[in-house]
Amino acid sequence: MLDVTVIEDPEAAAVSLDPIRARLLAELAAAPASAAMLAGKVGLPRQKVNYHLKALERHGLVELAGERRKGNVNERLMRATAASYVISPAALPAVQPDPDRFRDQLSARWLLALGARLVRDVGTLINGAAKARRRLATYALDGEVRFASAADRAAFAQELTAGVSALIRKYDTPDTEDGRDHRIVVALHPTVKADPRPTADPRPTADPRPAAETHPTADPRPAAETHPTAVHPTAETHPAAEDRPGVSDRTTPELDQ
Repeated sequence: MLDVTVIEDPEAAAVSLDPIRARLLAELAAAPASAAMLAGKVGLPRQKVNYHLKALERHGLVELAGERRKGNVNERLMRATAASYVISPAALPAVQPDPDRFRDQLSARWLLALGARLVRDVGTLINGAAKARRRLATYALDGEVRFASAADRAAFAQELTAGVSALIRKYDTPDTEDGRDHRIVVALHPTVKADPRPTADPRPTADPRPAAETHPTADPRPAAETHPTAVHPTAETHPAAEDRPGVSDRTTPELDQ
């Protein structure tokens, strides 16, 4: 079982979003089970559970884990193909976010579009590498930092931009014939905190304070982890080197190696 996998097919995405099938996926991510075993947990007849399992199996969301004999019947034990699933924006190709439509370093919605593209591209790369039976070289760095003031946050962003841009200028070799393009994404946003109030909805909530006063949760990890960064091979075609914008004009510059 994979730790996480990406759903790119629209029909598979629709299947996974069905409440009953999502419940079955959660049960099968915890442990293999038969339709009869699941029927009691979800409160449905075994035949109905079998119907949903076949739909999940048809779209590659569950797979056969084994069989066992129970009385005069052979029961199929199914398991989820992953512990968790991410639906790629590729599942909605006509309306998927495109960060190239506008560029605004201070826009939360542009950051969201960048994140969506990251999910789409890495999902495409993972699925392609799996089919080719090859390993995928990626790198990610995640961390948190507490700023004393909005001015400190702005200064941090300026230094981060200058530092990453300097590294890109140092290592970017767009004319290298055998080089491979990589995309680097750096993101900074207030920490999302879990709501401490006992409610039926356990989803985390954003800090209600104004952005200028938001203090993300302190993190005991080393200061080297205060630059949330992801680097992965590019999954899309790039313009020619001479047509690409300058490093200082973009917040998601391409890194060629």
